[in-house]
Amino acid sequence: MTFQPHSAFIRNLSPNSTVGVQTPLYPLPSDQEVVIGREPSCQIVLNNNYGAVSRRHIAIRPLPPHGGSSAWEICDLNSANGTYINGQRLQGCQKLQPGDRIILGLNGAEFLFEYQQSYATTQAAPPPVTPHQKTVAVTPQTPAINNSNNFPPNSVSFSQLFPIVSTGRDLTKKAFLVPAIITVIFVVLMFATVGQPNATYFNLILVAIYLAGAAYYFVYQLCGKRKPWWLLFGSAITTILILLSPILPLFILVFRGILPGNLPNTGEAVSFPSLLIRMLFGAGLLEELLKALPVILALLIGKQLPNRWRERIGINEPLDGILLGTASAVGFTLFETLGQYVPQTIQALGAESGLQLLIPRIIGSIAGHMAYSGYLGYFIGLSVLKPSQRWRILAIGYLSAAVMHALWNATGFYSGLLLVLVGIMSYAFLAAAILKARELSPTRSQNFATRFFQ
Repeated sequence: MTFQPHSAFIRNLSPNSTVGVQTPLYPLPSDQEVVIGREPSCQIVLNNNYGAVSRRHIAIRPLPPHGGSSAWEICDLNSANGTYINGQRLQGCQKLQPGDRIILGLNGAEFLFEYQQSYATTQAAPPPVTPHQKTVAVTPQTPAINNSNNFPPNSVSFSQLFPIVSTGRDLTKKAFLVPAIITVIFVVLMFATVGQPNATYFNLILVAIYLAGAAYYFVYQLCGKRKPWWLLFGSAITTILILLSPILPLFILVFRGILPGNLPNTGEAVSFPSLLIRMLFGAGLLEELLKALPVILALLIGKQLPNRWRERIGINEPLDGILLGTASAVGFTLFETLGQYVPQTIQALGAESGLQLLIPRIIGSIAGHMAYSGYLGYFIGLSVLKPSQRWRILAIGYLSAAVMHALWNATGFYSGLLLVLVGIMSYAFLAAAILKARELSPTRSQNFATRFFQ
């Protein structure tokens, strides 16, 4: 028996399926709808391991034939946790396209829509789903294989031969296409400078920006909340402008002149407690307050904006504070590294030494400036959620970030091992703040890094 032309199927994508094993496949009749849910009357029944799936979650219905070809649409049946097509929430009904990924509830049961033009094979076709047939989908814990519900082993679909046709829409969401494009651009720019005079420092700038961007992208993905790229970029630029303005000399006067934050001179013998106090005022409190200014500015501006713009631009929760705080730290790190440390090293020891210094300073910002500023940003966002405890929250956050910063600077004078421990501790504090921020987030259901169900 041969398959009829224009056959459509949905494939259950089991998270525990192994390489080389086909996942269950369910044919879609061309004359009746298929309902998927946990209710026993559904044509495809999912068991209770899928807690995000409603009793009657979705219906897949055939559309009237057009031009000799068949088509199907998917409709959400007012499910509690929604239906997502290629990462976008389904509103009402939508025509299915080959390769569409269907997720029932955020990170719930997942299916792939596959459409076959024709099959020439003698293998028996999968029996159609009848209105009263109950087909239990595989569970995440114990995936099972139903050989009668798979494509013939020798058949190849159009989307399999040309993957970009069906998965092209997912490239920017799931395949890191944008980071790859940026990488290629940076590579081409560096190639273009080969053999050019004075290209060394230009390439160092490119390397620094690329590494800082990669470090920030890691934190952004961990946070899981979308913020406009221009806002994050603006936070970094604002910090650089502050460093170039009269604000920096004023901060230095207060924290290092009036307060006990004068940094030790080269070769000066200072006890660890004394050094820690100096670093607390002269580096920790000074620099963390300076880097927090763009976050505070976004908070104040956001309060004056309508709700729709306030959510995009303002500080409404801890995740917002972390994202803008770490972006500010990127600007601070780039300015400090490229404007001070690397030029001094190149002048004294040469370009190779400048590169050797640049790489650890930029990559290390994840456990350094980004960790401290992101941690303080968490508290700034938390103060918005808990306004009655605002000043207590801000004081604890500011002091905690400054102490971590001071510990890093002070231990660097004494022991590399202690420096490693402080760096690990700083990143752990940042990561813990991100995880707690995701838990507290009012927009948790939209967070692309949060998984409700395993």
